[in-house]
Amino acid sequence: MYFESHDGTRIAYEDHGRGTPIVFVAGAMLPADMWEYQIPYFVERGYRCVAVDRRGHGRSDRPADGYGIDSTADDLAALLDHLDLTGVTLVGHSMGGAEIARCLARHGEDRVARAVFLSATLPLLKQTDDNPQGMPQAAFDGLVAAVRADRPKWLARQTQLYFTTHLGSDVSPEQMDVTYRQCLSTAPWAMLKTQESCFHADNRAALRGIGVPALVVHGDADFSAPVELTGRRTAELLPECTYLEYPAAGHGLYVSHAEQFNADLLKFVTD
Repeated sequence: MYFESHDGTRIAYEDHGRGTPIVFVAGAMLPADMWEYQIPYFVERGYRCVAVDRRGHGRSDRPADGYGIDSTADDLAALLDHLDLTGVTLVGHSMGGAEIARCLARHGEDRVARAVFLSATLPLLKQTDDNPQGMPQAAFDGLVAAVRADRPKWLARQTQLYFTTHLGSDVSPEQMDVTYRQCLSTAPWAMLKTQESCFHADNRAALRGIGVPALVVHGDADFSAPVELTGRRTAELLPECTYLEYPAAGHGLYVSHAEQFNADLLKFVTD
């Protein structure tokens, strides 16, 4: 299924089940398929689950532009409008969390009942004068150079840290390979541009303005979005927040800690 976004880009999505809607927004480099351990769980419990492929990802169009956080947040708003969804719980992983914060700031909260930020790249990754603990520009430039030199190698080197198997997470080699291949399937140009967008996006003001209940879930061993820079600070900025920090969990806790996350998300949407 597809809809046409604000600039004519065709965006793919999946829509399963009936009931109160939960919209799942994938992390950068990942398609809607990343939510395979969440969607059946919630459909079986009476929820309608919608998952979207970001532009340049999965089955969506691969345009040359439109990867800035404002544009991809507008894509999310266009999906909610296309399906005329109300009472939505938005669940965003990594960049998906940043897109949710920006979408609420740009389009309001009339359609949204709750927001969930899972391993989100919030509030600001970049080091600035008023964000001294952030990543220096030089470090980000080094990351980009490594990706451009050998993207498959760079992705493969992240896999163990992504799932924290070195800390005891029970994630099979086959599952790690699936995630690796999902990331490889993303348009290389889209990967570069979304990484750039994640790095520069400042959502501090957006988080302070969120008026719906929020759940922040983060792993204390997240290498991609270190918890002291992201999860904990996000929780401090949100006016109404439940904060959960998982020990020994990395960025891919939607797989490594799927049972725990699903139970915590179910509790949040039913409270």
